[in-house]
Amino acid sequence: MLSSALRSKKAISINIDIMRAFARYRAILIDSNDLRSEIRTLDDKVNKVFKFLLDKIDALHQNRVEGKPNKLGYKHYD
Repeated sequence: MLSSALRSKKAISINIDIMRAFARYRAILIDSNDLRSEIRTLDDKVNKVFKFLLDKIDALHQNRVEGKPNKLGYKHYD
C-alpha cells in the first residue's frame, strides 16, 4: 500500500509489479481447480485456528474482568 502512496519511479515500478503478481495469481487460481481447493482448505484451517485463539483470549479477558485485579507492588505480611 505504501508503494501506491509514494511517487518515486521505484515505488511506481514496485506497485506495477505487485499488481501484475496479483493478476498472475488470480489467473492461476482460475485455471487450477486443485490449487483453488487446497487454498480453501488452508483458509478454513487458518480461520479455525484464529477462532480458537480469539476464544481463548476472550476467556482470559472475561476471567480478568470478573475477578479482582491483581495488586501491584510488594506484599506486606503482618
